[in-house]
Amino acid sequence: MATIMNGQRHDRTAAVVFGSETGNALDYAEEAGRLLERLHFHTVVSSLDALEPLSFTRFTFVIAIVSTTGQGDLPANARSFWKKLLRKRLPPDHLKNVNITTFGLGDSSYPKFNWAARKLQKRLIQLGACEFLPRGEADEQHEEGLDATWVPWSADLRRLVLEKYPLADGIHPVSEDVLLQPKCLLSLASENCLGGVEQVCNGEDAFPVVNGIPIPKQDASVQPAPQTIIAATSDRKAQQILVKVEENRRLTPQSHWQDVRHLNLSCTSSVNYDPGDILTIYPHNSWQDVDQMMELMDWDRYADQPIQFESTNKMEEADFYPVPPAPFHKLHSEPLTLRKVLIHYLDVRAIPRRSFFSMIAHFTNDAMHKERLLEFTDPQYIDELYDYTTRPRRSILEVLQEFDSVKIPWQWAANVIPNLRGRQFSVASGGTGKHISKDQTSFELLAAIVKYKTVLKRLREGVCTRYITGLKVGTTLNVTLQKGGLNIHRAEASRPVIMIGPGTGVAPMRSLIWERYHWHQEILDGREDTFGGSTNCFTGVGDTLLFYGGRNKEADFFYHKEWQELERKMPLQVFTAFSRDQQMKIYVQDVLKEQSELVYRLLHNEEGVVYVCGSSGKMPQAVRAALVEIFQIGGNISSSAAENYLQILEREGRYKQETW
Repeated sequence: MATIMNGQRHDRTAAVVFGSETGNALDYAEEAGRLLERLHFHTVVSSLDALEPLSFTRFTFVIAIVSTTGQGDLPANARSFWKKLLRKRLPPDHLKNVNITTFGLGDSSYPKFNWAARKLQKRLIQLGACEFLPRGEADEQHEEGLDATWVPWSADLRRLVLEKYPLADGIHPVSEDVLLQPKCLLSLASENCLGGVEQVCNGEDAFPVVNGIPIPKQDASVQPAPQTIIAATSDRKAQQILVKVEENRRLTPQSHWQDVRHLNLSCTSSVNYDPGDILTIYPHNSWQDVDQMMELMDWDRYADQPIQFESTNKMEEADFYPVPPAPFHKLHSEPLTLRKVLIHYLDVRAIPRRSFFSMIAHFTNDAMHKERLLEFTDPQYIDELYDYTTRPRRSILEVLQEFDSVKIPWQWAANVIPNLRGRQFSVASGGTGKHISKDQTSFELLAAIVKYKTVLKRLREGVCTRYITGLKVGTTLNVTLQKGGLNIHRAEASRPVIMIGPGTGVAPMRSLIWERYHWHQEILDGREDTFGGSTNCFTGVGDTLLFYGGRNKEADFFYHKEWQELERKMPLQVFTAFSRDQQMKIYVQDVLKEQSELVYRLLHNEEGVVYVCGSSGKMPQAVRAALVEIFQIGGNISSSAAENYLQILEREGRYKQETW
């Protein structure tokens, strides 16, 4: 479809749609949008839920970048779109002539690795879409991270797009030396975006500044690069709640290597949630970090002046392209200052991506610095970038301190520095502990404080870690609550459950145990018979097994007194593995195999359910291997048959994993 923009005809249109839970898919979608801008495509970057499936027919092609959550699910901001795709009345040619490709972000420690991207691609093709580039699948477990797959895949994308949609004679891709026009910029609230013009440094060149706002020049030999539009990305399904800190208590001793906190938050309304649901806390940057950033960038004189966001382009064809929301839309009810934006909304402690180096290279006139920054953007130096950023966990602030010739114009702050994201926690409370009273709700969290020394012997402390550590009783917070991926239902009450939750993975398990105890009491209250003669003979919920792992019993056996009490009140058994309490290390998978007969009976004979929660990586893979071995021995079957049996449990919703 051709559109008329600024009096010119544009036949090159693309949509980059994403489903993002933590923001990674959004980051890659924005990067893909910039790649296509440089190929002269008018590009829309949007969450899947912000578009209708039929709108795909309006674009030359569509790129879907999707992460996988829960049990192979799409992220929350893509689920409404997915439901629309599943409508039975849709004809097989509904998306005929739509060219699509997909890129998945996943974690190979999950059994349904990149499931969301796979099923999205399959359904789009079922509805008539044509795949123009094979799907890419990135793995968080790769030693070089998601970029290990993204970099070569995006290079293939660029090459194929130029082959299939060649540029007109005399038109060339926009050079990486050209700074693309941003979607919007910061400006002083009292100013008009069309004010006077000055010059600002752009490496060896300079580009005009409109009323203090740097606007990049375009190479005279190419057409102006079209603007990428970011449609609304907020998760409309997340419930916003104002909570008060009732308790912030360290559970581990001061001598222990890790600070693990129990947080109790309350709100003055009745809120329902289930085991596995997620509460997100939104941290703030420290005043010290913000002061360093402003001093480093020479932003001090603008720090406390009222500012606003200004669009750099007046869009036409509003019915064709979704209207972009103003960045940080939540801020419009309060006065904005640069200091406030830096404290609350931009992550100066984030580990920078390749695109960050590409952008800041435009803001230095030091030839050596610029050359070095651009090296980090070169795909052939992906190992070097990983060693410089991810391995030592080097932050944006530290990079700018090392490349001190870089001076980012303050108006560009929100375009260069990524958004400060919330940190998700599985709720640890359940049963009657969820409600303080009829009109008051309690949320209990188990939070591991991220604080360690890197390979460079530098102390690293997460932004949310520092924020949580300093939370005092009585502090009020804005948090969000959303459904988790465990999909726990009361109908499972009579079934046995086997929970594997080492470390802070015990949080959703604690919520489920208290929920099952509550169900247990409800079942008993509705019957005449009571407990039998033995303290472990119950007529309520099914058997409940918890396999817990930690380093030391005395240091990190979280909630052990609760388990002792509950073992006397419900059919609960707790099995522990403390890896450092003896010479030979013991892990949860080892204890699981020690109880193989019991585990096999509850899963095979009594159709129980398995929940695995905790750190991603080796633990869930080792647990899975242990279960396969248990099925193999218990059922006297081959290893492949045992693996197939575990896959049956997955399909039936009887094997669920939530790791992070």
